[in-house]
This record gives sequence, C-alpha cells and structure tokens, in this order.
Amino acid sequence: MNEEPNRARPIEAQMAFARPSDVHEDAERPGMLRAATRPKGADVREAFELKCCEVQDWSEFEIPNLHLEKMGFDRIDLSQFDPLQSTLANVRRSGHITRAEASAVRRQITGRSFRLSSRKRLRVLFIAPEGFIMRKAGPNGIEVDPDVERSEMNDHDGALAVHADQDVHGTPLRQMMRGAAPWIFRHQSPDGINKRSPLLLVNVWIPLQQISRPLALMDRRSLDNRNHQLCYALPTEDFLDRDESRRVNDIWAFLHDDKQKWYFNADLDSGTAYVFDTLGTPHVSVVLPGEDVAEHHYLQLRAACEAFQQRDPSSLGEITLRAPPPLDQSCTVPLREAIEAMSALVREARLSADDDGFFDSDWCERAQPAMNRVVRKSIEMRAVAVLTPDVWPFNRS
Repeated sequence: MNEEPNRARPIEAQMAFARPSDVHEDAERPGMLRAATRPKGADVREAFELKCCEVQDWSEFEIPNLHLEKMGFDRIDLSQFDPLQSTLANVRRSGHITRAEASAVRRQITGRSFRLSSRKRLRVLFIAPEGFIMRKAGPNGIEVDPDVERSEMNDHDGALAVHADQDVHGTPLRQMMRGAAPWIFRHQSPDGINKRSPLLLVNVWIPLQQISRPLALMDRRSLDNRNHQLCYALPTEDFLDRDESRRVNDIWAFLHDDKQKWYFNADLDSGTAYVFDTLGTPHVSVVLPGEDVAEHHYLQLRAACEAFQQRDPSSLGEITLRAPPPLDQSCTVPLREAIEAMSALVREARLSADDDGFFDSDWCERAQPAMNRVVRKSIEMRAVAVLTPDVWPFNRS
C-alpha cells in the first residue's frame, strides 16, 4: 500500500457516526470513551451525526494490495468452490437462508485455507453459530419487507451506522472465554493491543448482489482509535435469544474525522468475500450516488406491477408518468445499468398502457428481476481463523 496506483475519483456517500454530544467518559474503563445507547427505532437523522465521506471504489482500477493485519480487511476467492456457489445462488434467488443452507455454507468454508493479499494464508477453523445472518437492503435506505420482523438469521437491513462488531473485552466474549479473549485473539483496541497471536476473530462477508447499499470499510491505519473509537452497548433482545447476562452486546461506535479513509467495491459478487477484523474494523452499508433514482424506479415498478395485475390502464399510465430525479454523474456503472433497465420497463409500460394486449404480456415477470437487482443481499458470519505462511503444508486448501 506504500505506492498506490492511479485511481478514479472517489464518490461521496453519507455515513452515520456517533454524535459528539452523546459521548462521555466510560466510568468502568478509565481513559475510554462511550457512546450513549440509542433507542430502538430512533430516526437516523436525530440519533446520528450524518457526514458526507469520500469512498474509493476499488473496482475502478487494478486490484490493490489489501492487508488484513494492517488495514483491517482483505478479500478471499470463493469462486472455485462449486457446491458453495450453488448454495449461495439459491439463497440469492429466494432472498432467504434456511438452517440447512447455513449449515452447508459453514461446512464448505470451515477448514479451508485462503490466500491473502499479504502473501499469507487464512485458515478458517470455526464458524460461530451466532452472528450468521442474511441482510436485504433496498436502494436509498428503503426497507424491502417493512412488515416482516427480523429473525436471528433473516430479514436484517443494511447496517445504517458506522460500527465494529465486537469489543474483545466485552459481552459475550468476556463470559464465553472467561476474560481470556484479549490474550487469545489478535486485536488493536484503544486500551490494549495483541499483535503476537496468529488467531483472529473475523467477519466473512459474502455479497450475493450489492450494486446498491454496498459494504464500505475503513482503512484502520487512518483511525485514531484512542479518540474516535467508542464503547457501545447494543441491545439484542429483539433478534437474539440470550440469557440476562448477555442481553447487551458490547460493540464499537465511532466519531467522524476527515482523515479517515473508506473503501468499497461496486462490482463484487459471491465469487469474492471480504474478511475483516470483527474486533475493530469500522464498516457500514452506504447509500451510493444515484440510489435516489433507483428508489424512484423501484417504487414506481412495484406500484405499476399492482396496476398491471389489476388490469388498470389509467393507474398504470399515471404511475409511469412520474419523472425520476436527475441521475448523479458519479453513479457507479453497475448501478447505472440497473437504473437504465428499470427505466426502459417504465417507458415500455407507459407507451403500452392503453393496449389491451399488454396486460397479457410478460412485462410484470420481467419487472420483478429488474427491481430485485437493486436490492442489496449479503451473508455474513463470524469465524475463528489462524494466520499461516503461504507454504506447504499450510497452503493446502
């Protein structure tokens, strides 16, 4: 990462950070800062400090030299594992993951060794039963299924706030490992560091489709963790069945700083997964420029499909006349192509609304996958993994 290649201009995306007014000294951990817990269902604009951040799209230039140990994240190749790809394709199509499919994914990843950009290997030793979830997020922050309650594994929205998933000193690791987690796992916390251990607790994040609401990750080297990394107590009773001592999950929240560097990839699919440090890498689901147009066409097509099924040309014509907002010039290529496909379907319906034969066509069947294309879907899990040299016998997959 010392010599960075020429790159396209970063995009600007809004991110939600902890509000400075909600931060106070942590009475239980001297020298640490804590963010106040937000009420469930709190409005993002009121509960967070919204900041416009530059985010670099890695797909715009040659593959960079990511580094799990230094940057806090890397990518691994899953494309060669055909049974895994078949399972992931089924999950993408259904928009839901079953326990049998989750077990299949665990089996197909556990024990495998993956080459990292740092010329080391990461062998996945164990995937935790808790924290295996599927996310679905609509463009521009809309909920895909607002009336469906999330379960332990399904119907999770994209994470709206910048966070890291686990405090090495907190619940539930403290109870599970009897306080030994800081000595066992490699980590960089504001009040401690362990660079000696080869054992890591990592998130394996697999994009099923993510041309909207992609995952953005911060280069950890750009983080002032002493001043900007905050203890945070996340209530879990609405989606996890835990005993009273583990009802609150100790994670990290973050304050914004202009020096922070963010990255994403606009063109990932299930053939590539991110691995990142569960114990400290800041990440968030971002809204890309152009997602307001994707939202407009998504809602337009959804309403148009209802009118189509009711064979109502008057409503269909009115719906398809609604003009979208202007498309931002920094819109990514995959998102632009998806928007153009939806726009073409809207135009087709508008021009054909008065034709009786139109309601016997396959227009609605073609509109559904076009809408589905702009719904971000991903699977993530937490794994214990070990760093090894990229030499035999460690590099046996």
